[in-house]
Amino acid sequence: MIKDEEFIRIAAHMKQRYGIDLAQKKVIVNGRLENYIKRGGWGSFDEFMNAVEQDKTGNEEKMLVNFLTTNHTYFMREFEHFDFFKSQVLPWLKKKESARKDLRIWCGAASSGEEPYMIAMVLADFFGLEREQWDTKVLATDISTKVLQKAMAGVYSAEQLQSVPEQWKRHFFCPFGGGQYQVKDELKKEVIFRQFNLMDPFPFKRKLHTIFLRNVMIYFDEKTKQELVRKVYDALEPGGYLFIGTTETLDRSVTPFQIIQPSIFRK
Repeated sequence: MIKDEEFIRIAAHMKQRYGIDLAQKKVIVNGRLENYIKRGGWGSFDEFMNAVEQDKTGNEEKMLVNFLTTNHTYFMREFEHFDFFKSQVLPWLKKKESARKDLRIWCGAASSGEEPYMIAMVLADFFGLEREQWDTKVLATDISTKVLQKAMAGVYSAEQLQSVPEQWKRHFFCPFGGGQYQVKDELKKEVIFRQFNLMDPFPFKRKLHTIFLRNVMIYFDEKTKQELVRKVYDALEPGGYLFIGTTETLDRSVTPFQIIQPSIFRK
């Protein structure tokens, strides 16, 4: 069982490096790391953390992050966002970018890929035959290398695709054996997956049109959240949109964003 001081050390490490607030999650931290630590032959959580800090390859750090970041996502999650994206955001963008035909869309908590693939499907649906003329690529980042590997493979069970409309399923997925389906290359090439820590400086050379940052700020305390929202605001074009999770909130008194709906904001 994890000791208090070991838990404090791990929580401080995650907070300092990734902005993730685990202060109330001692049981979860213990549950997720205990078996891995035993299997790895470390005598205690402290021994494991020494290994994390001394490991020049960064592999143990990666394992720590993979275990302690929850990645629960599914296709069609909070579908009202995609409806709004298709009916309001994309017509505005099509008009605004008609000369350059360059869309800059970022999904900042890509997890196992369902969300960025959904965005790419909505884009394909909206632009139809015109898609060839546009740069509609979606940048999808996550802190966890484990889920990004799953996302890049793009293999999902029939159960995971249950809520996806039939025509999308036929068009964008092909059977992969064992009741599984794989994202077709045509859609795969529309999503660029990268590992990225939201606490790092944003690397964008040009301002973005839309940022999806859904169900990730629940892991941050208020100060970290406000700093992140400020960075997001600065990274957006004027008129650009931010989508957050429907259960998440931004403090109305301090956010520079205009509130369109409770989880949809505009610069």
